[in-house]
Amino acid sequence: METLEFIQTLEQDGLLLAAAAEEAGTDAKVPTCPEWQVKDLVRHTGAVHRWAASFVAEQATSPRPFGGLPDLDGAELLAWFRTGHRHLVDTLSAARPDVQCWQFLPAPSPLAFWARRQAHETAVHRFDAEAARGGTPDELARDFAADGIDELLLGFHARSRSRVRSEVPRVLRVRATDADGAVWTVRLTQEPPAAVRNDVGDADCELAGPAARLYLSLWNRLPFPSLTGDASVAELWREKSAV
Repeated sequence: METLEFIQTLEQDGLLLAAAAEEAGTDAKVPTCPEWQVKDLVRHTGAVHRWAASFVAEQATSPRPFGGLPDLDGAELLAWFRTGHRHLVDTLSAARPDVQCWQFLPAPSPLAFWARRQAHETAVHRFDAEAARGGTPDELARDFAADGIDELLLGFHARSRSRVRSEVPRVLRVRATDADGAVWTVRLTQEPPAAVRNDVGDADCELAGPAARLYLSLWNRLPFPSLTGDASVAELWREKSAV
């Protein structure tokens, strides 16, 4: 996917998140994040948006602490969220393609990284807001969801902070059944997970299903659509993969 597509997805999902949060009410429970109410979800995502925008807008080349959460609720909180979301979209849209700033996952450029990362951050939390509201959530695009699986497996969990470790080496296969070539093999050891884009070799466990459902299940928002093989490998993912 191109950077512009990620920015467009970020814009759309931020608007949908705010609308769902408003309909649910900020005191509503978030079933996909049981420790949160909607106000916590909106505060978190809005703070992430401002934090991300600051790197691009200020061309900051070093990491900085995540900002504090606002002491706001109700309509004021939603207005604060919408302002920050708009600022992030506008900042990414106006940035030069060669802008230099800090990033924490590999990407073709810092701008490509932040557009992609914030699109996926917002998409997952949009789903959380819609779960709190109830009803049918808006569908995730297949190619976007497949990209999100790729980011999660080859990006987030390649980092040293990943807790998905196994004393006994195991192999997890992840297969999006509705996207050509969307299959990953993840080797689990006492080191960070090592994922590659292929289905070579045997796997102890395979998770499969449509890309959108698989994406949300790997982010621990939905049950796994299909599981074959050793269920304990899938349970290890479920218990240890929270980012």
